[in-house]
Amino acid sequence: MQHDAYHLILPAQRTSRVVFACPHSGRDYSAAFLQATALDSTVLRSSEDAFVDLLFQSAPLEGAALLVARAPRAFVDLNRNEDEFDPALILGVPRLPHNPRIASGLGVIPRVVANGRTIYCGKLPLAEAQERIAKFWRPYHLALATLLSEQRKRFGQAILIDCHSMPHEAIVAFGASAIARNRTAPRPDVVLGDRYGAASAGWVMDRVEAAFVDAGFRVARNAPFAGAFVAQQYGRPSIGQHVIQVEIDRALYMDERRIVPNAQFDEMKLRLAQVTARIAALGVEPERDDLRLAAE
Repeated sequence: MQHDAYHLILPAQRTSRVVFACPHSGRDYSAAFLQATALDSTVLRSSEDAFVDLLFQSAPLEGAALLVARAPRAFVDLNRNEDEFDPALILGVPRLPHNPRIASGLGVIPRVVANGRTIYCGKLPLAEAQERIAKFWRPYHLALATLLSEQRKRFGQAILIDCHSMPHEAIVAFGASAIARNRTAPRPDVVLGDRYGAASAGWVMDRVEAAFVDAGFRVARNAPFAGAFVAQQYGRPSIGQHVIQVEIDRALYMDERRIVPNAQFDEMKLRLAQVTARIAALGVEPERDDLRLAAE
């Protein structure tokens, strides 16, 4: 199903309670947006979770839905609340109590891309920001909320795997910080976030982590990424709706400087297809999982 805001790929038969979503892998850069920015296209894409949708594209083959954003993150950030407007970027927006994301230029309409590089030469009209919310943010979230509601009606539960990638330098910095605190944990390949248990039941996190570990990935939980707006908004384990944010080290599958797949891309795609199949299978074990959830 094609929409200006997203591409929804449904399986031939929906057998899994799992939904995979890629809110930051959109790469539809309009001519108007490219003309409005002071950055070249490669720099503009530096905050994009490039190719993540391709890494998880086997999800529908496993009976799970796959929702992929089309608008790029630099244009509108679907992992932010729709009201997180940046007064330093958008005309007529009042200053609100301190929000670290907005202050750093990473509101719902970002002011900067990776490494703090400014996207625009000047400010944007409020009407333009509101139009992006109406045309891209709301349709994407309506589709996501509808999918999760349908999953709960079909299976009694819904599990959202929110798929992202993280800059390798973020993992290097995290490792250096850990060493400074006299911790020697290896740098993770994958970080799973459930907002420290608030967005997902423990058994879901355990199963998702096991799927990655068994495929040979080093996994960390909730540090340095615990989950943002999507996990906070949709993670409701009390009603059987669980969210796990997945962050994958970009250096494992792409050249971050040129934003192209690297020599390991095809191997990574195969490994993640195995992971995807394991996670999707959470939707075909209803008796065991429901009993376990009831016990928790």
